[in-house]
Amino acid sequence: MDQFLTYFEVGFKHIVGRNLGVDHILFIVALAVRYQFTDWKKLLILVTAFTIGHSITLALSVFNVVNYSIAWIEFLIPVTIVITAISNWFVKKFTFKARFPLIYFFALFFGLIHGLGFSNYLKSMLGKDSSVIWELFSFNVGLEAGQLVIVLAILIISFIFVNLLKCSRREFLLYVSGGAFAVALLMALERVPQ
Repeated sequence: MDQFLTYFEVGFKHIVGRNLGVDHILFIVALAVRYQFTDWKKLLILVTAFTIGHSITLALSVFNVVNYSIAWIEFLIPVTIVITAISNWFVKKFTFKARFPLIYFFALFFGLIHGLGFSNYLKSMLGKDSSVIWELFSFNVGLEAGQLVIVLAILIISFIFVNLLKCSRREFLLYVSGGAFAVALLMALERVPQ
């Protein structure tokens, strides 16, 4: 149980701890900002799609099935935020009736890229004699818990601005997405592989 808690804490703190994964937080914000508490089922599917994506490549990387350029992954992570933020600009109505909207596929596909980013962090911690599967599972559960904290925070902030302060939902979406876009674009430009 100690091992589970150790890697759970590492995963959780990677998202919301001292060494904040700002790029991963921005991605979750860009994904979640179009939704409200009433959309919780769709948001749950969205976050699960992201988790499935990053869990797949995290495992493949930890088991050395895939090899990749760290510089390219570090560049592509903010690019995923830029694309997700841009996709929010096209949301005009908040009725989300499509069974599988495009944002779900973004979450799944971009999760694959983010998983490769997480894997460097996790691989640096794993020892040669460690039970990798249990540690990988624990780390993923911690990441998921951290992501849910971010989702809850953005839902609360959205509720305050849209429901209590009566800000236009579309304007709130555009402001938050614009902020995420600007920060992510700067990150991407700073990380362009040489």
